[in-house]
Amino acid sequence: MAQRVCTVVLSPSSLARQRAGVRAAAAAFCVFVIVACFHTPGVDGAPGASPSPAQPWTPPPQLKRDTTGPSAATAVPPDIEQRLQKLTLADIVDVALRNNPSTRISWANARAAAASYGAQRGNFFPTIDAAVTGTQLKTVATQGRSAVKQSTLEPALTLSYLLFDFGGRSGSVESAKQALYAADWTHNAAIEDLVLAVETAYFNYMAAKALLVAQTTTLSEADTNFAATQERHRVGVATIADVLQAKTAVSQAQLDLETTQGTLATTRGTLAVSMGLPANIPYDLEPPSMPNAVPKLADSVDVLIAAAMRARPDLAAAEASYQEARANVRVAHATRLPSLSFTGSGGRTYAKAIPSGANSYTLSLGLSIPIFDGFTHEYNQLAAEAEAQAAGARVDQTRQQVVFDVFSSYQNLQTATKRVSSADDLLASAQESDSVALGSYKAGVGSVLSLLTAQSALASARAQQVQARWEWQTALSQLAHDAGLLDVHGNTPIRLAPDTSKSSPPR
Repeated sequence: MAQRVCTVVLSPSSLARQRAGVRAAAAAFCVFVIVACFHTPGVDGAPGASPSPAQPWTPPPQLKRDTTGPSAATAVPPDIEQRLQKLTLADIVDVALRNNPSTRISWANARAAAASYGAQRGNFFPTIDAAVTGTQLKTVATQGRSAVKQSTLEPALTLSYLLFDFGGRSGSVESAKQALYAADWTHNAAIEDLVLAVETAYFNYMAAKALLVAQTTTLSEADTNFAATQERHRVGVATIADVLQAKTAVSQAQLDLETTQGTLATTRGTLAVSMGLPANIPYDLEPPSMPNAVPKLADSVDVLIAAAMRARPDLAAAEASYQEARANVRVAHATRLPSLSFTGSGGRTYAKAIPSGANSYTLSLGLSIPIFDGFTHEYNQLAAEAEAQAAGARVDQTRQQVVFDVFSSYQNLQTATKRVSSADDLLASAQESDSVALGSYKAGVGSVLSLLTAQSALASARAQQVQARWEWQTALSQLAHDAGLLDVHGNTPIRLAPDTSKSSPPR
């Protein structure tokens, strides 16, 4: 029988093509494995992320979110809830300090800094660790030796203590202490900032309420004039142009009133949010007592700047951060120097051969001397020194800002005081002008245009007096805040001297 033999001869070029194909297949397989392993994982049956930047993420259907309302931390305190319809400024500040997240954040940061300070102080104490090791040993039987099975139990204590490190531990403790001071001062600053924000929202809300009353009066007067103009037109002593002008004044007064109503609702929500409460919570305010005469400042700007240098918490926080940076320089320098440490360990071993146990111990005294680490410690010290210089510059910058804040607030309060007096004079003059224009119009010797012009000026004067008085209150709170004198009750303990020379109560 004849056999058929097939012989395959591969040329070098065909071998190269086969190898290239194998490499391509291997590369494709690796890419597949990488993509399969590192694709975005899913979560609870939903994609882990949206499929593209232009598409929103679809959550899994079983995901439940708490949308029932505010948490217990933002609820109205029980002692405040009873008088929710007659809140005073002190009540509002009290609720805000209890509920607003900003003070809770700064307080939590201060407590974390206190815990870090306690942890750093622990470095002055030895470290003691306990360990228990159980071992089950079985050897393999060999020629001439049988298998051995043995169990051991070894409890042990290890004590480690850093004896000396050229100030590294003390520097770390000092750094943590200054960081704690900075966090505490920052918390105080957050409280003052919140009190100022609450008072500003309160004054804006009260200004909107007072402006609404003034514009309601203006609308009532415009309606009266419109009715009078219609009557005069009916009897033939006024033109249709007079009626239309009076109607325009009514529409403008109505528009201003509706705008102020919207502003009042917005400022009401802003005040609620500043208290850490929902914007739609029902509440009302006890009207504050406004002095007939706006007092003037009794202290000079230099006295208030000096007070701010002593009392501003943000300045104290910046100074503490500078001391923290200086302590970090000591820590970085200590890492370049030797350290001496002690380690001791003791244990007891229990086994079948020694059922009563046997003691063992180790004592060691070690001196660690850094010789070379690629200049890491040197550069760390240079970085710490540069950070300390930057912290010192921030202290100088904060001091300059404090001086400017007090100076600017002082000038703003002086201007607000003058504006109150000028607004009172403007209102008195506008009332007299409106009275004269109304009398002339009723007597038939004045035009409706003169009457409407006088009433428009009167409405503007009312609005400016309302704004001037409440802006004075805001400016006073701002100055107390910038001088570091605004307390947690919303009081502004700035010395004021009443000006009884010329001022009138708000109308």
